[in-house]
Amino acid sequence: MTQMEQARKGQLTDQIRKIADVEGITSQKVLNRVATGKIVIPCNVNRDTSPLGVGKGLRTKINANVGSSPEWEDLEEEVKKAGLAVEYGAHTVMDLSTGPKFRQVRRAIMDATQVPIGTVPIYQAGIISSKAKGAVVDMDEDDMFAAIEEQAREGVDFMTVHCGITRDTVEKVQNSERTMGIVSRGGAFLAAWIIHNKQENPLFKNYDYLLEIAREHDVTLSLGDGLRPGCLADASDIPQIAELNVLGELVQRARDFDVQVMVEGPGHVPLNQIKANMQIQKTICKEAPFYVLGPIVTDLAPGYDHITSAIGGAMAASSGADFLCYVTPAEHLSIPNLEEVKEGVIASKIAAQAADVAIGIDGAWKQEMEMAQARKKFNWDKQFQLAFDPEKPRKCRERNLSVTKDMCTMCGEFCALRMVRDNL
Repeated sequence: MTQMEQARKGQLTDQIRKIADVEGITSQKVLNRVATGKIVIPCNVNRDTSPLGVGKGLRTKINANVGSSPEWEDLEEEVKKAGLAVEYGAHTVMDLSTGPKFRQVRRAIMDATQVPIGTVPIYQAGIISSKAKGAVVDMDEDDMFAAIEEQAREGVDFMTVHCGITRDTVEKVQNSERTMGIVSRGGAFLAAWIIHNKQENPLFKNYDYLLEIAREHDVTLSLGDGLRPGCLADASDIPQIAELNVLGELVQRARDFDVQVMVEGPGHVPLNQIKANMQIQKTICKEAPFYVLGPIVTDLAPGYDHITSAIGGAMAASSGADFLCYVTPAEHLSIPNLEEVKEGVIASKIAAQAADVAIGIDGAWKQEMEMAQARKKFNWDKQFQLAFDPEKPRKCRERNLSVTKDMCTMCGEFCALRMVRDNL
C-alpha cells in the first residue's frame, strides 16, 4: 500500500512517526495531511529511504539537481556532488543525467545516499530512442513507460512527469507571443513529439497506467511544469496557466488512485507576481505540495542566479511553496562544479529559513534564538556550529585573531554589545 492509502486507513506508519518527531508536530496531523494529499512522503517501497515529509505545516524542503550531460560526464564527481549537497542541507537529490552512462550515474547516486532520489524518466526514453531510432521524437509510448517502470523498480522515490503538455497546451504556446517558448527539457521532448507525431501526449492519454505504476511502487509523482516561463517576460502567461489547470485535474485523479502527487512551479517570475502564482497553484491544485525552481526574479545576473533564486525562493516559500529546487551560480551556463553545488544549496537554505521564520515555524525560530544568544555572548564556536556554512565565518573570524575574544575588527573597541554590557 502507498503512504496515502495507509494514512486514509488510519495507519500510523514508521515514516509518519519519524517525520512528526523531526518536524515537532503530532503524528495525527501528519497522517491527516498525507491522507488528504497536502503532505507527501517520497519513499519507494523498493528502496531504504530516509523518511521525509513535504507539504503543509512542515519546514520548507530543498532539492539539489546533479547529473551528467553528453558534453560532460564524470560519475565520481556527480556522486560527490550528491554527497556534498546532502552534507550542506539538501533534503533530496534529483539525477538529471543525459550522458552515455546515465544508468550507472543514477545507480551510483542512489547507492551513495539515503535521501529521497528523483528523476525525469522522459530523459532516459529520449536518450535511448535518439540512439536506437535516430531522434527523440521517434520514441513511442512503450519507450516512455519502459523508462518509468525501470526507474520505479530501481527505487526512485519521486519522478517528474510532464503530463500537462497536451496537444491543446502546445497549441496555446504556438499561438502565444512567448519570448522564449518552451525552456523545460522534458517539456520540449514531449512538445516536439506531439508536433512531430500529431498525437496526444502518451503520459496524459495513458495517465491511469502511469498511476498504476506509481501506486505499485509508491512513487510520488511530481507533475512537471513543462510550460514554465524561461524569462520574466513570459511569466504568468496563458500557456503556463493552461498547463496548471490540466495539472489540477491530474492531482485529483492521482489522489483517487491513492498515489502521492506534488506539482512543480514556475522558474522565472517577477517579485510582484510570486505570491499570486503560489495562491493560484494552491487553489487549482487543491493544496498539493508545490515544488518551485527558484523562482528567479531577474534575468540579468548570470553567474549569480543562486542569489536571484534565493530572493524568489524566500518569497515563494513564505507564500505557500513547500519545496525549493536549488539554483547554482552555473545556472544557464554550465554543469555546476562542487563549489557551485555547495553555494546553490546554501542559498536555498537561506531562502527556506527566511520563509520558515516568516510563517512562524517553531523549529526555525528556535534556531534564530540560539544564534542571537550565541552572538550576545560572543560564543564564536556556537555561532559557527549554527551557521549554514561553518567554514566561511570561521575563516573570516580567523582574520580577527589579533583582537580580543569579545570583539571583531568591524567595531573593535566601539562594539555596541560591549559598551552596553560594560556600563550597565
